[in-house]
Amino acid sequence: MRWLLKRTSTKAGLPPGTLQYVGEERAPQTKITLLEYDEQHVSEREMPTVSPGLELATEPTVTWINVDGLQPLAAVEQLGERFGLHPLVLEDILNTAQRPKTEDFGSYLFIVLKMLYPSEDGAEILDEQVSLILGPSYVLSIQEREGDVFPAIRERIRHARGRIRKMGADYLAYALVDAVVDGYFVALEKLGDRIEFLEEELVINPTTSTLHTIHDLKTQMIFLRKAVWPLREVINSLVRGESALIRESTAIYLRDVYDHTIQVIDTIETLRDIVSGMLDIYLSSVSNRMNEVMKVLTVISTMFIPLTFIAGIYGMNFQYMPELQWRWSYPLLWLVMLGTVVLMAAHFRRRGWL
Repeated sequence: MRWLLKRTSTKAGLPPGTLQYVGEERAPQTKITLLEYDEQHVSEREMPTVSPGLELATEPTVTWINVDGLQPLAAVEQLGERFGLHPLVLEDILNTAQRPKTEDFGSYLFIVLKMLYPSEDGAEILDEQVSLILGPSYVLSIQEREGDVFPAIRERIRHARGRIRKMGADYLAYALVDAVVDGYFVALEKLGDRIEFLEEELVINPTTSTLHTIHDLKTQMIFLRKAVWPLREVINSLVRGESALIRESTAIYLRDVYDHTIQVIDTIETLRDIVSGMLDIYLSSVSNRMNEVMKVLTVISTMFIPLTFIAGIYGMNFQYMPELQWRWSYPLLWLVMLGTVVLMAAHFRRRGWL
């Protein structure tokens, strides 16, 4: 969280609409892909820039422009100039610490999402901001770097699978949002497996590294909650909004995404409760192990109390102690001491203390 606040502080004092990239250096250059399709045809190509004179096909042809990388800033500026985007929209696109939200500008809708996916080793959840612009016959998707959760959508468009080629730009925007939400389930599944493994470790052999892992999981859960909770409001706004860009036929599918969002939120809350309880389990496990050690030490100390008493008696320097002159006094003393230890051990075992 400190890192998040630190990177957003770079914009302090700047006037609204100032274009400044806020985030990690993820993409060395911008990659722009244009995909146009209708029910009969589909075309796909890469473009070096989005020129102000770029002509878009009208309905029923849908244009999907995907931008990977937010640097250099000229690419985002050209995008805003060609599609008439508000300067504050461009500012939010470049601010990768933005919370999920949606705004209606009349001629287009602006949507911000957090795309989540597990790392290669599954040890953490990585995030990436995705900005969507929905227009009458086009969709713009702007990402921090190349690589996303949209390959299945591209394949459906290329091979005319499903109904996506028969629907408009609003359905494409729904498909992109749905793919992002489905990615949450994959990330949470990986996280759930990690939590399950950690629970077994907590019960069997908790260590200091286990405590560090619990702290790391709590931090990830806080981030996940921050990334997903506003999404419910975003989807609800799209479903219940009065924008003419979203048809009623698409709103039905958006309601399904809303249901999925609620499921994701419920899963996150459940995992948060589990992780929060892990600290109590860890403290209890450590305390139980300490109690076992103390019990063994106490039993050993208790066994030595009568032996110390006997040794103390015969360690006194009195001259007249008749048993000291007995021939068998030394082995008899050992027999008494060993017998005392055996009887006490048997008693402790019968009581379940050993």
